[in-house]
Amino acid sequence: MNESSHLDELLASRAGGTRRAIEPCTVVIFGASGDLTSRKLIPALYHLALEKALPTPYRIIGFARREKTDDSFRVELREALGKFSRTKPVNDTVWAAFAANLHYCQADISDASGYQRLNELINRADDEKLKSNLLFYLATNPSQFGEISQHLSDVGLLEKCENGGCMQRLVVEKPFGHDLPSAQQLNAELIRNAHENQIFRIDHYLGKETVQNILTFRFSNGIFEHLWDRDSVDHVQITVAEKLGVGSRGGYYEESGAMRDMIQNHVLQVLSLVAMEPPVSLEAESIRDEKVKLLKSIRPMTPADVAKHVVRGQYFAGEVDGEARPAYRSEPKVDPKSNVETFVAMKLWIDNWRWSGVPFYVRTGKNLPVSASEVRIQFKPAPNILYGAKSDVHLDPNSLTLRLQPNEGIALRFNGKVPGGGTKLQPVRMQFSYDTEFGAYTPEAYERLLLEAIAGDATLFIRRDEVETAWGIVDSIRNAWLEKPLTNREFYLAGTWGPTASDDLLSCDQREWRHPQPQK
Repeated sequence: MNESSHLDELLASRAGGTRRAIEPCTVVIFGASGDLTSRKLIPALYHLALEKALPTPYRIIGFARREKTDDSFRVELREALGKFSRTKPVNDTVWAAFAANLHYCQADISDASGYQRLNELINRADDEKLKSNLLFYLATNPSQFGEISQHLSDVGLLEKCENGGCMQRLVVEKPFGHDLPSAQQLNAELIRNAHENQIFRIDHYLGKETVQNILTFRFSNGIFEHLWDRDSVDHVQITVAEKLGVGSRGGYYEESGAMRDMIQNHVLQVLSLVAMEPPVSLEAESIRDEKVKLLKSIRPMTPADVAKHVVRGQYFAGEVDGEARPAYRSEPKVDPKSNVETFVAMKLWIDNWRWSGVPFYVRTGKNLPVSASEVRIQFKPAPNILYGAKSDVHLDPNSLTLRLQPNEGIALRFNGKVPGGGTKLQPVRMQFSYDTEFGAYTPEAYERLLLEAIAGDATLFIRRDEVETAWGIVDSIRNAWLEKPLTNREFYLAGTWGPTASDDLLSCDQREWRHPQPQK
């Protein structure tokens, strides 16, 4: 069996659902009174129960400082599920069985006695696996990660395990630090009590079906993989656009900005999947090894490079779909003189054999005309010897677009002859739609990620060196912006595609942005 067919077999096997056996598990959610638990985690776990995907038996324990009983906790979550469930109405029979497995432990994060009570609650389970196979979901402020893991270790609920098959695991949410030093400090705190293979860093973007399918598309279709290099590709565009503004998240955004909020995680994750080399297998570490290699191949930027190849922007008052939007500096909890970026566009170079000389243009922003995420592979133009030599014929370069959201799908753009006399050509599309082919059902990212964490499969989670490498890329750019106020060229009207400098970034290379089209 050759290497290509072997990889195809592995992909087919994984797609068929052959993950690690899922054993009885206790899931403990720290910060169980928070918004993430009610909006995302409990609805995701409920839907896994609805699909009969959870192990038998299972338990879910909420840990928070607000005073609640098991019953009041269940009532509160049932009300939230009615609002946030992706399927309605809620199945009362499934909910009743699910709720019977919900429990609550009231304690402050810093209260050592609370962890003793948690330990007692866990050890009251009838099934031995429920006492030892433990998943701790830290839906808290990152500054509390180290303290929680230390308390869990002190009461014997978290044991550092250097070999595979660990029975206790930590799931941690982003933001994982706010720069490289803070990320390194968080990592150091976590690995005091848990091995790296026990730490599952979530980026919900990796749970999206279409993001996962980037690997399947690339490595199970030989016709495209042979085109996936500097010989055939002119450039790559990655767009993650948001139609919404900052809104009530002004306080958070003042600390993050678009670079930290989107580029450091979501955008670089997509880029690594699009550009990485084929892994030797579909095991978690093989895939994550290649992602890290790719990120380390991104050319470092000097301050002069940042000035030339990176564009930042901030929206001012405008309209999106006829709705008036305030300027960023007028949003709640935002400094009226803020220089925080709500838009970033940049040109990256990947210094490896496959991509040498191929620019990767990436951009993200808020208050843009549409909410859409897509990757566009722009192929090199055909030689202008035949059709291109005719003055009345326009040859549009071929392209392949991976639409991640919405209208998830893949479109191949090529030239076709218009019926009739003459040689008039017109770009046409060959399109694949996930909804048309597989139906409208697409599980929420948290459903897939929680199930993988329960199974102990780290493929869709971010490794320590991956986080730190991404922060190194972002920090070099942010440091070049320090003490530099925004200029007039860096502001953009809400409802447009960013500042004019973003267009200049491509036009100086005789290229242009291809904007995602609105959802129909």
